[in-house]
Amino acid sequence: VMLPKLNGFTVIEELRAAGLKLPIIVLSAKDSVESKITGLEKGGDDYLAKPFSMAELIARVHAQLRRASCAAEPTVLTVEDLTLDLISRKVVRGGERIELQPLEYQLLEYLMRNKGRVVSKNTIMEHVWEYHFDTRTNIVESRVCRLREKIDKPFARKLIRTVRGFGYVLE
Repeated sequence: VMLPKLNGFTVIEELRAAGLKLPIIVLSAKDSVESKITGLEKGGDDYLAKPFSMAELIARVHAQLRRASCAAEPTVLTVEDLTLDLISRKVVRGGERIELQPLEYQLLEYLMRNKGRVVSKNTIMEHVWEYHFDTRTNIVESRVCRLREKIDKPFARKLIRTVRGFGYVLE
């Protein structure tokens, strides 16, 4: 919780906002009820105050891993007639295989994981490129345009939509 540069609760919030469902156990010297409640409400799955027994920590890790394995992430993402197989990395729309460049694939995966949500250009840059670009570049627009050529152009129903002033949505 008391990390040197960024509060641990903020880290949890950012992980959850990014859609990550990995198990989180908070280990903290803060042992107040309020701190425990905050940790759990921010998205932590468990909270263990220091000092703690290593055997208890291991038991809690095992319990979280059991729960996580039961709620495994899907291996195929689907929006309408578009599917993206996360294991084979195949993209198919309307029964036709679509070949994508690595960044196009990552962009499509991000949009599909956020289907129905408007995602901003900056958010896309941070999650797909994992880098903070100059916001005046048109790199996102050009990649979305290339992706539309492959995903939308050959089909009657368009899935990628621009929300002017906000970003893009796949629906």
